[in-house]
Amino acid sequence: MGARAAGLGPISAVVCNYNGEHYLRACLSALLASELELDEIIVVDNGSTDASVALVRAEFPGARLLILPSNGGPCVARNAGMRAARNRWVLAVDNDAMIQPDMLGKLVAAAEAREEVVAVQPRSVYADETTRIHYDGGAFHFVGLYSLRNFAVPLTEAVGEGVLEVDGLIAICILFDRDAFEKVGGYDEDFFILFEDFDLSMRLRIAGHSLVSVEDALVLHSGGTPGISFRGDEYPKFRAYYHSRNRWILLYKNYSGRALLAALPGIMLYELVWGLFTLRSGHLVAHLAGKLDFLRCLGRMRPKRRRVQAQRRLGDRALLVGGPVTFSPQLVAKPTSARLASCLDSCLKTLWRMTGWIAP
Repeated sequence: MGARAAGLGPISAVVCNYNGEHYLRACLSALLASELELDEIIVVDNGSTDASVALVRAEFPGARLLILPSNGGPCVARNAGMRAARNRWVLAVDNDAMIQPDMLGKLVAAAEAREEVVAVQPRSVYADETTRIHYDGGAFHFVGLYSLRNFAVPLTEAVGEGVLEVDGLIAICILFDRDAFEKVGGYDEDFFILFEDFDLSMRLRIAGHSLVSVEDALVLHSGGTPGISFRGDEYPKFRAYYHSRNRWILLYKNYSGRALLAALPGIMLYELVWGLFTLRSGHLVAHLAGKLDFLRCLGRMRPKRRRVQAQRRLGDRALLVGGPVTFSPQLVAKPTSARLASCLDSCLKTLWRMTGWIAP
């Protein structure tokens, strides 16, 4: 990465949008209300079929529209926006996110204070319950999951303050150094959606870069992606498919051979438990289809794996953790489910302790 000039300079914002007509007005209005002014706002539309494009043209004429011909997923849109931005530092925002007026200034101050930092995230809270955290970054669980910090806890009970080093960022809202972003290849467009932020965060950390979370910088997160986000009681079929497929892509690309071997017992235990969950939820076919599609794409994953390992500056020993496993609250709402989740977490922690030759 090239030397950083004094200060970050002007900041671009890139908004990823697909059929976000109901979200865009609030998202763009919040960007315009930022106390630290943005140099440009780019809306990347992923082939929307609603009135998103018309809304931007009519109500936000100062925003730059980049219209893609079809919906290739948020990774495609985010990468296209990064390439189109005219500044080195870019705030990447999803269409259902609303930054708070002082958020950008706090992210910029954190990046300016630490030259090694290449990505900064705020703490996200639920838009319909602003006193409860949604995402706050996390660590890399050795079975290929995020071990999330402060997930779904009230702000008053959150652990951590100030500017904290983290391994995993959440794609809702991130301030990126585009040079580092592009050097590791940006978002992997084979993911389409789900695990893509985990994958990018891990590649940045493997390459030796520093990522931070600013605990008093807030972004409000609304409804998520229909058919993918898990907010209600029913686990979405498409999420089951992408969870199955993308988690294995992530493991294959980013883990060293030694780490994969050490993690294998835990990975297979998790696979057994999650396979039973998809059977119970009626999505076993989608789960198996995800595994089959992973095998089909192995050929194009091999060069990507080689590039990741060639850029390695930090070993898996320093990156992976043994727990805890983070579950969505609705999955563990019932006492029996909570006990089973606790048992799985304990078993995985035991397996992790047994892999002393890879564990920190």
